[in-house]
Amino acid sequence: MADGRIIKTEGKVGGIVIRDDWPGYRLDLFTYPEHYSGDLECVYIPHGIIMDRTERLARNIMDDIGDHDIVVLCVLKGGYQFCADLVEFIKALSRNSNKSLLMRVDFIRLKSYLNDQSTEDLHIIGAEDLSVLNGKNVLIVEAIVDTGKTMKALLKHVEKFRPKMVKVAGLLVKRVPNGVSSLPDYVGFEIPNRFVVGYALDYNEYFRDLNHICVISEKGKIKYKI
Repeated sequence: MADGRIIKTEGKVGGIVIRDDWPGYRLDLFTYPEHYSGDLECVYIPHGIIMDRTERLARNIMDDIGDHDIVVLCVLKGGYQFCADLVEFIKALSRNSNKSLLMRVDFIRLKSYLNDQSTEDLHIIGAEDLSVLNGKNVLIVEAIVDTGKTMKALLKHVEKFRPKMVKVAGLLVKRVPNGVSSLPDYVGFEIPNRFVVGYALDYNEYFRDLNHICVISEKGKIKYKI
């Protein structure tokens, strides 16, 4: 992905921008579960690049809020893999630097998708009592942000518990019409408006077992549609 036609680096805030004309990598260049044969168009972001970018985000977080206690609020289900890897990188940095970041990890589940469409019906599960956030520095970890409606609703809910500070780490920010007006504090990749799966991102609960982030094929959408 070093081709300038494909990506460009926007710095710490914007992350890595994947351009609209990026076709992805051929599937035969990578390994993936055989049961998804025919269900994918391409490998969009390989696992190794995801890990490298996540390590960089961990360093940025340490630079900004190291030596402060934080509560990591992982947004399930799609965010669990990104959150787990991000936390591991932060832990490694804490062990091997002068800064140390004491973390507590809590979980919340959001559901707003039906098939490949984001709906207005947002369900927040596990959010009844987040009093642990009171007076704390909070890092919300989300896998993907597109319209921003879900994140806006979550932030509004979290603010009710009067945290000291709230920052958001998003692995992916999708460019969609009427999308997010402001980026998360830490962004892995900015991607075109394509439906991606893998690295814990799902389509009706399938594809979470892919290591890479891939584009689902039309055949795959039909196969797993509910």
